[in-house]
Amino acid sequence: MIIPPTWSLPAAIRIRLGQSTYGRQRAIIEEGHLLLVLHKPPGPDDRGREGVLFWRSPAGDWQCNRGGPGPGGIKRHVQTYSDLEGELTAGYEGGLDLNALFDLMEKLTPLVRSARNLHQALQTAREGIRQDPFLIELRDLSYEPMRNLELLSEDVRNAIQYRTARDAEAQACLSRQALQASLPLTAVASLFGMNLAHGLNEQQVAIFWAVAAVSLGLGIAMKSWVLAKSAEKPAAPAKKPR
Repeated sequence: MIIPPTWSLPAAIRIRLGQSTYGRQRAIIEEGHLLLVLHKPPGPDDRGREGVLFWRSPAGDWQCNRGGPGPGGIKRHVQTYSDLEGELTAGYEGGLDLNALFDLMEKLTPLVRSARNLHQALQTAREGIRQDPFLIELRDLSYEPMRNLELLSEDVRNAIQYRTARDAEAQACLSRQALQASLPLTAVASLFGMNLAHGLNEQQVAIFWAVAAVSLGLGIAMKSWVLAKSAEKPAAPAKKPR
């Protein structure tokens, strides 16, 4: 049983809560009683969610099933999301490589979802019990980490896409440079790989090196000609905006 036996909750609330699991984050309001079913901030490897209950009686008294009485418990619960958001933002602003960005996104994905559901639960509680200014404070307090986590998640996603595209372009540039550098050697290898009866194998070594030098020069000239033609290729005209 997840509801403390000392809590005087009406039956209308008890029947809406499971006996062994907390379920999703939500606010349950019946007969002036408010029960908040919330989740602690999840980690990237957490398959389940660790739930916590906060009960507000019609008189405005607060209780927590994992802490003492008073409203401080739920305020600290909301603050944990703000603290985590600050830590993750500081890590991102400190500069991360691509692998670290993927790790950060893995942490952010469940945390963003949990923070959004927390804010929605507190918004429902605020709409159900309008006369309590403390619920307004909690609702507003939960909005900041939710919004900041969403913005951070978007920034990290954009950074991953940019760095992935940049690395792909760098690899393509290296491939082009390697291809250009191999043109002279390819020309020489092609020339000496031809099975023609040229008789050079029966001549002096000096003749061999002379032919090799001429072939290398031809390869370099061919490379320069190809690069010059590529530079002369006119650029495609820009499309006019519609």
